[in-house]
Amino acid sequence: MDSCDGRDELFEDRVDDWFVESLTTYKDLYVYHLDHPTRVIEWTSDRTVCVAGFGSDRNEILEVRLPPKLFADDKKGLCAERDFKVLHGGFTDGPVHALRHIPGKRCVVTNDGRSPDLQVWDFGGDESDVFRRTSTIAGRADQPGERGTQLAAGPSSTGPSVLHGALLGHIQLTQLASGNPCYTLESDSSEPLSGLQFVSPSVFLACCCNGDLYAVDTRSPSLPAPTPVPPPAGPAGPVRWCMDASAAADGSDPAGCRVARLSSGAEVVVSDLRNPSGPALRGLLDVGTDGAAPEALGVSWAPEALGVSWAPALEDCLAVSGLDGGVQIFSVSSWGPEARERQPVFQHRGHSVPVVGGVRTTSHAWHPARPHTLLSAATDGSVHVWDWVDPRPEGEKVVR
Repeated sequence: MDSCDGRDELFEDRVDDWFVESLTTYKDLYVYHLDHPTRVIEWTSDRTVCVAGFGSDRNEILEVRLPPKLFADDKKGLCAERDFKVLHGGFTDGPVHALRHIPGKRCVVTNDGRSPDLQVWDFGGDESDVFRRTSTIAGRADQPGERGTQLAAGPSSTGPSVLHGALLGHIQLTQLASGNPCYTLESDSSEPLSGLQFVSPSVFLACCCNGDLYAVDTRSPSLPAPTPVPPPAGPAGPVRWCMDASAAADGSDPAGCRVARLSSGAEVVVSDLRNPSGPALRGLLDVGTDGAAPEALGVSWAPEALGVSWAPALEDCLAVSGLDGGVQIFSVSSWGPEARERQPVFQHRGHSVPVVGGVRTTSHAWHPARPHTLLSAATDGSVHVWDWVDPRPEGEKVVR
């Protein structure tokens, strides 16, 4: 047997082992494949998502319905539909690096990662099955080629709107109908942004790539003091941070939110907005690497693929992706302020196991209401929807 045959056998054994393991670790697992990989997975309803490619040239932008069998629950044997279905589609002139659905509207806003300008798309109107680009919103830029614009859907009180900016000093809230800003943050900071998120009708969070977190009240144009991340537990190196905030219990009081910040060095810091400068929960994530080189697939991986998100329907759980070829789920219920190694309660390895050469995950998203259902995407163009089996004792599984 030559070395190539040996590698093939090891690979086949790895796939077989994962397949057997998946029979007991998943309630459901469905696979879809895109022509170009996506960095965006955005819910447009509880059964449909919007995805778009980030290839260098022309890319598809699609609204896809998830397999009906996923939602059949106790009647799965009576439901034969296991396939994803494209409901609406179109093409972009370049990559899509950011995308947000405007709640209550058949409309999404995108950014191509090449300029601060935004593209506005309508879909599904007049019984059409296409995405139609309707307008462009000018972003703010001091230098040509400024990149990395972050997006967040605006609150309903402002009408259809989008919060956007590539730098902390370029944040503005723009109405879609007029294209005019209805709020502009007064700051000359040139810190690059990694995330924007509204946590109440008047308060949004801005996270910088260096980990600084700002809770900004739109009733004031001034910039508040930041909440930095704690000093690193080990040798300091260049890392990028991203963030996600949990939903407030009553939906309006931002003080009820917790914010998770994830670094490209696999550290998570959890802060409480009631006491943002107080002791934070910390975790050094036990996330392995499969040694894959995504460039070998003809697709570049970037730190922008890093992602963290709170489970909307499962207490104290968060998911991370972009560190390797998987999605890891952690429970923070037992975490403390010490930067200790934390083990995941579940790992989705379905993107990396069946692929020779390996992949990196590019995005993930929890289902808004189903506690254990997630979508994930990877650099090979694969999109998975999966419902995982929670291995924790019943007393630790708190469903909201």
